[in-house]
Amino acid sequence: MPAPAAEPLPSADAFVRYSDGVESVSEDEEATINAILASTHRLHERTRAKFGQAVRVSHAKAHGVAVGELIVADDLPAVFAQGVFKSGSRYPVIARLANVPGEIDRDAVATQRGMALKLLGVEGERLPGHDAATQDFVLDSGNRFASGTATQFLMNHRLLEHAPQVPDMIKAAVSTASRAGNKALHQLRGDSPTLDFFGHSRVHPMAEAYFTQAPIRYGDYVAKLAVVPVAPAQRALDGTAVDLRDPDALRTATVGYLRDHDAEFEIRVQLCTDLDTMPVENASVEWSEEQSPYRTVARLRLPRQEAFSLARRAFVDNLSFCVSHGLSAHRPLGSIMRARMRAYPVMSRLRRETNGVALLEPISIGDVPL
Repeated sequence: MPAPAAEPLPSADAFVRYSDGVESVSEDEEATINAILASTHRLHERTRAKFGQAVRVSHAKAHGVAVGELIVADDLPAVFAQGVFKSGSRYPVIARLANVPGEIDRDAVATQRGMALKLLGVEGERLPGHDAATQDFVLDSGNRFASGTATQFLMNHRLLEHAPQVPDMIKAAVSTASRAGNKALHQLRGDSPTLDFFGHSRVHPMAEAYFTQAPIRYGDYVAKLAVVPVAPAQRALDGTAVDLRDPDALRTATVGYLRDHDAEFEIRVQLCTDLDTMPVENASVEWSEEQSPYRTVARLRLPRQEAFSLARRAFVDNLSFCVSHGLSAHRPLGSIMRARMRAYPVMSRLRRETNGVALLEPISIGDVPL
């Protein structure tokens, strides 16, 4: 879990300034992204056949949906007071927690988890194709991607598109073996994003830290974001393993926590200081916290609530959380993110059309059912 910085902030000159030159697009990227779209379409068809309806190609199985507020710290240093994170800003937020894969498996198939945030009432220049006053952040429990580039992602996704045809018993066995392997690596101070993806630890979803994994523009700079649990009741869950014999154990844990407790997360930002050691175009490289520690810029507060009522579940099923929803000041960066910018809107539209539902983008928290 990332630690907030303790040492003084260096001068602004220590951080890489954003420009178009921080990205480098390969000649075959367009063809690669088109191939990713074809692969995700095949996955869509297989999951639709399996579940009888279209599901999200990522973050399909929800654990809970909560509403709350994001509160930006007062008097942030100028390098951190960027985009939606202007000092003293406050935004209503919709938060959705889920498993990362594009299937609705039982939780014994213990994959990485995700958190998607939708900030409402956001002002500023928007990304092309996005007209609403919202800013989405899509985060996962791993701090880096298993696939560094769109080309590597395509290779992996062509295997994953066959996952709906694999029996749950085999998936659960793979997950158990991957979790054991990753635990052994951790004891040796190693890490494998691939093993973590297929065999994530049984930590409580409300005790997880979540990451953008790949970089984004951070106003005048380049950054990665982390969302880190800090409420005492959440921290008390450290080391508590969820019993995955319940097929919906993670949902049960999430809903139960939010029914009885408030939740609070810190939003922490890691600014890029060196494009060679903290690359934009390779999302599998972990950015060194010694080189650039995370610094807290805001708090996400989720009061106790009923986080998965039938009405709320139906409402959020028709929402889209896309990396392409947001401000130009937070444009996703790098090969993986450019592929996601293209794929998310296409697959979201296909899911809605298949299920016969209209596009829904909330204006206020009052739009969210209790």
